Amino acid sequence: MAAQRYQSVDSLRGCAIVLMVLYHLCFDLNLFHVIKLDFYHDPFWLGGRVFIVSLFLLLVGISLTLSVRRGLDSPAFRQAFGRRLAWLSICAMLISLTSYLMTPSRWIFFGILHFIAVASVLSLLFVRRPGFGLIVGILLIGLGIFSSFPLFDRPALQWLGLMTHKPYTDDYVPLVPWFGVVLLGQYIGFRWFGDAAPAVLVRHYDNRVVAALSWAGRYSLLIYMLHQPILFGILMLLVG
Repeated sequence: MAAQRYQSVDSLRGCAIVLMVLYHLCFDLNLFHVIKLDFYHDPFWLGGRVFIVSLFLLLVGISLTLSVRRGLDSPAFRQAFGRRLAWLSICAMLISLTSYLMTPSRWIFFGILHFIAVASVLSLLFVRRPGFGLIVGILLIGLGIFSSFPLFDRPALQWLGLMTHKPYTDDYVPLVPWFGVVLLGQYIGFRWFGDAAPAVLVRHYDNRVVAALSWAGRYSLLIYMLHQPILFGILMLLVG
């Protein structure tokens, strides 16, 4: 969506994609009983997931800040934003449906794609007020980490966060605290990209690894949707 693509942003998103695929590969190997890992209690895997999700969502905020430089009211922005939102929504619904058919007890009702779709719309309220967004973001992160209320345990409110326990689902990215991370990304995009951006962030690197990561970052949604079916198919053939 960005009027000007930054290789650094695409490459970082590509790194997040690589980490996500490796994480899911280990998760699938555990599911197929090839290895034995505890993804729900081991601090290493819990921390790894937090790091990967945080990196993705910081880049969501940065990318949105870059994209609105063409103007919130410009036809180009509206068309690109609407197309991206539509694809996110369709993919999120597909993931919910597929997860319900495969594991109904742990189906994904508000995972990372659901979150990004909602957060992308809410972020528009802050793109012209990055300083205010930074304050709100820090408050949301603190609220999500240190507060919980029984009221939000109700199924209809679980997507908001602030629950007293994690719901029984395979992918859960609630609005609080994660929207705060997106707002931090917006502020980073405002402060670190533009006319006075550090050279390391805006230069183009003629390197095959960086080029590959940048390509993965540009097609992150496609890779996200395809990597698990591919991994499952390979493991079913090899392990049975």
